[in-house]
Amino acid sequence: MGALSLNHRSSSDENREYLIKIIPDKGEKMHSIRLPMHLIKYGAASCAAVAALFVGSFGFSVYSAFSAASDKQELHDLRTVNMTQQEQLTQLAKKANELQDEMEKVSEIEQELRQMAGAAPAEETQDVSAQAATSGEPLPVNPSGESFDGQGGPWIEPNVRHVNNALDNIRNRLAYSRANLENVREALKEQQRVIGYHNQLSAALPSIWPSSGEVSSPFGLRWGGSDFHPGIDIANDYGTPILAAASGTVTAAGWNSGGYGNMVDIDHGNGIWTRYGHAEAVVVTVGETVQKGQLIAYMGSTGFSTGPHVHYEVHVNGELVNPILYLGGE
Repeated sequence: MGALSLNHRSSSDENREYLIKIIPDKGEKMHSIRLPMHLIKYGAASCAAVAALFVGSFGFSVYSAFSAASDKQELHDLRTVNMTQQEQLTQLAKKANELQDEMEKVSEIEQELRQMAGAAPAEETQDVSAQAATSGEPLPVNPSGESFDGQGGPWIEPNVRHVNNALDNIRNRLAYSRANLENVREALKEQQRVIGYHNQLSAALPSIWPSSGEVSSPFGLRWGGSDFHPGIDIANDYGTPILAAASGTVTAAGWNSGGYGNMVDIDHGNGIWTRYGHAEAVVVTVGETVQKGQLIAYMGSTGFSTGPHVHYEVHVNGELVNPILYLGGE
């Protein structure tokens, strides 16, 4: 077996060298290798450089691998988030479209209500379709009178700007509808005020018969002109209900010594009042507020009377008038 021997020969640092002897077996010739110090240094530096390069390359490869995996995962996550956001945006766009459809229906109802209430148009808006839907004026149609439903255009996937525009349009439509409904409300309030006033006048107008029965004596001259009858007589059985011909306040209730017997007077306002005489019994009191058609007495034959009936008078602004003019056949 051969052997390796390393001898160090000292000299100056620059000239220092190492002698490597290779001793073979069985008497073979020995070989010697001289290695100067600077060559050994270069070799060691080269080995260190190669080792550093290897370590750096390995580290960079590992880093690149991890970085690529991280980038791939991040890209996957971003795509997932983007798909989720797009799906949410699509759902939001569908809801916005449903709101637009509902606004169209609301606009139709507004148009009908405004026409019924006679309300003035709301403030103008830049939305032409909303304007047409709530202004009472239809959109232009074919002169033949036919309506069409053709639609078209490119298919574009909605984005955030599209949805925002749709929501802005809905907001404008809501503002327009709110103004429109304000007009309708004010018009309805005015109508209610007018109707209430007319109802009040109607309730205070003696336009219903105070009792059932037959007119046994008319208004005006009678008995050959020897008597003026200030009302009409309605004859029926004893106890027949006598009703208020109009709403008002009772100003007299009870016995009258001037020939009316048991009598009721009612003030209806606006210079109108009525009288009901010859009652068997009175069921209201002075100062009581009565409604049109309310029971006030029962028919009898008290006072100057020849049989059961109700003597009914109507006074307007201090003048006696023929009650038949107000009854109108009701």
